Amino acid sequence: MSRPSTPTQIAYHARQAASLCLDLKAQDVVLLDLKGVTDMADFFVVATGTSDTHVRSVAQRVVEGMAKAGVKPYHIEGEETGRWVLVDFVDFVVHVFHPSMRSYYQIERLWGDAPAVSITS
Repeated sequence: MSRPSTPTQIAYHARQAASLCLDLKAQDVVLLDLKGVTDMADFFVVATGTSDTHVRSVAQRVVEGMAKAGVKPYHIEGEETGRWVLVDFVDFVVHVFHPSMRSYYQIERLWGDAPAVSITS
């Protein structure tokens, strides 16, 4: 696994991952800045797919696009079901949700202390 090494690189790659979500028409893409809130990661990218297949496709697009940038995931969960795919890049984590799962878990509310930036094209 190759990891970004500076805070600027981490932020750049997190935004790049968000942009990759938009490439496949993910909805409600949000970047949560977790610095100072938790040591778990610096950023969460949160996106919604319109179906199980779309959720898996968006996550796969992120994995492939980040690999081209030299950044590979440490761990991926949820690809089998496509309801919530988590792609862990260590310094940032991409969450791609099915609409019902995003509504149920309300991850932005859970991490309400983190500044959120809506990402648009």
